[in-house]
Amino acid sequence: MAEWKAKRFWTETGVTEDEEGFGVSLDGRPVRTPAKVPLLVPTRALAELIAEEWDAQEGEIDPNTMPATRSANSAIDKVATQRAEVADLLSDYGDSDLLCYRAEAPEDLAAQQAEGWDPLLDWAATHLGARLAPRGGVMHAPQDAQALAALRARVHALTPFELAAFHDLVTLSGSLILAFAVIQDRLAAEEAWRLSRLDETYQIAQWGEDEEAAEHAELKRQSFLHAARFYRVVN
Repeated sequence: MAEWKAKRFWTETGVTEDEEGFGVSLDGRPVRTPAKVPLLVPTRALAELIAEEWDAQEGEIDPNTMPATRSANSAIDKVATQRAEVADLLSDYGDSDLLCYRAEAPEDLAAQQAEGWDPLLDWAATHLGARLAPRGGVMHAPQDAQALAALRARVHALTPFELAAFHDLVTLSGSLILAFAVIQDRLAAEEAWRLSRLDETYQIAQWGEDEEAAEHAELKRQSFLHAARFYRVVN
């Protein structure tokens, strides 16, 4: 049996506003999340972006072309209902942050990591109140408890919509510090992604690029860039 796919059934897409936020309507009917609650977002800019995604659908609805809608649904249905758990999950990345685990060899890779990552650890110490220490190799070594507490407090201060974007910035890069650097305008998203891929880029330079791995990496890059844009339009 062929899989049923939703098709465009509306003519006009609009943006609505009330005391609870901004919504999107299809022929005057409000868009709802998969959990069947109204899709209400904190800014008109985000509602307009979501409306553009719906208005761009032709024939069958393709969720893969609607990243802002998916992120908003996640913020409402998933993050908002378990905000503390999501914040704790992301905070835990501070104790195993990508930027702290350095190659001991070869020397040129270790030098690239130090050049790219040390300034960000210094920035985190100054601007986030969290000094994380680098170490050689991949064996876990706990970070300073006060530094981790400072990062945890900042993560817990994020709104559900901010957390939805922040979740992807952290999990796709493997770094809490890189994610904070993006949302606090220390780094452009493209540069943050590049820095998160130093190891992979080095290996590609040495051994060549696998086509399938490259396609997967590009999908992750696009998701990372979307998360950065989503965070901007939420505020």
